[in-house]
Amino acid sequence: MVSLLRRAASAASALLLAACAGLGGPALAPGAPEAEVLARLGQPTHVYQDGDARLLEYMRGPMGQTTDMARIGPDGRLQSLTQVLTTESFARIVPGVTRQEQVLRIVGAPSEVRVYRHPGMRAWNYPYRESNVWDSMMTIYIDDTGLVRRLENGPDPRRMPSHWGKG
Repeated sequence: MVSLLRRAASAASALLLAACAGLGGPALAPGAPEAEVLARLGQPTHVYQDGDARLLEYMRGPMGQTTDMARIGPDGRLQSLTQVLTTESFARIVPGVTRQEQVLRIVGAPSEVRVYRHPGMRAWNYPYRESNVWDSMMTIYIDDTGLVRRLENGPDPRRMPSHWGKG
């Protein structure tokens, strides 16, 4: 019985790998024209100006844990394609210094926004896979002037067993 289960699991894994390898063809490389980026990734969820470059945001939400940013240079070519919902990206957001416009260019738009009348803050929520292991939720609190006031990180409550089955 164990041997049969192992063979079935091995066959399923091989099928999944073959299916994933065939999705989308080779990765986009720096220097690819913007038209190729759009043809491969589709229309971005948001576009941000960042100096002389443009950032094309591709959110994989609301339950998704990734947001890809394609940086298009002034020459209309791909400079980089980066998954930005990472601990390293969130570390670039400094309370009391970073503004909401900068947050959008660093990690993109939030999956969810909650407004608190008192003390006049908005909570921007970002589900992500912390260290590629934990289903986490980063919450960035922004005041009425657009300044980041604090960040909180914890388990994504939508992915916890106690949340399952609730509707």
